[in-house]
Amino acid sequence: MNITRYNRANRQAADQDFFGAMFNDFFAPFTLVQQGNSQTQSAPRVDIYEKENRIFINAELPGVQKEEISVDIKGRQLTVSGEKKPDETAEEGTIYRKECRYGAFERTFTLPFTIKSENIDAAFDNGVLTLAITRPQEETSTRIAIN
Repeated sequence: MNITRYNRANRQAADQDFFGAMFNDFFAPFTLVQQGNSQTQSAPRVDIYEKENRIFINAELPGVQKEEISVDIKGRQLTVSGEKKPDETAEEGTIYRKECRYGAFERTFTLPFTIKSENIDAAFDNGVLTLAITRPQEETSTRIAIN
């Protein structure tokens, strides 16, 4: 066994990898279709939870206009996309710091069931998009009598 000097940064990175993987596995039914830095940097942050037979997705979209947001469904996949446009008046003056992100964004989730448009309610208030998706009725099996 090698003895090495304790390095807090390395330990935190290892912990983040372990707990991040464990956390992602826990929410596997709601996985992202695309992974990687380019996708996650421009993707909105979300909270996903279930309550009263409905799955709720709250996406933070500060500075995005309602008209610039699109929600698309295909089978079990739900995609939230849109674009945050820069403030044109800020470009006219002297810029001291520019930290806000602008441009297109997209985030796709795979849900554990097929989504139908009539089962989704969408609302946008104070920069938060709320999607309420009703779970479909469980399919029941029927026994067939054999003659």
